[in-house]
Amino acid sequence: MAAIGILYLVLIFAACFTAVHIIKLAYIGFLSVRKKKSEPKSEPKPKPKPKSEKKSGPIYYIVEKKRARKATYSEPKEIEFK
Repeated sequence: MAAIGILYLVLIFAACFTAVHIIKLAYIGFLSVRKKKSEPKSEPKPKPKPKSEKKSGPIYYIVEKKRARKATYSEPKEIEFK
């Protein structure tokens, strides 16, 4: 009898999980379709190229490596409760 209850519990969980994700995906799809319809179709303007482009090598950044601190612990303190 308990096995049937566990089976029903798993089936109900799977159904709810699936339903929630279907609703979420439908909402995301609805927003994307709505966004596409509201955007006017226009040709993108080409970006003007700078006149003086210098061909330089790659840029390297110097980053210091984090150093691990060596922890030195003091003697434990005794705590008295009243």
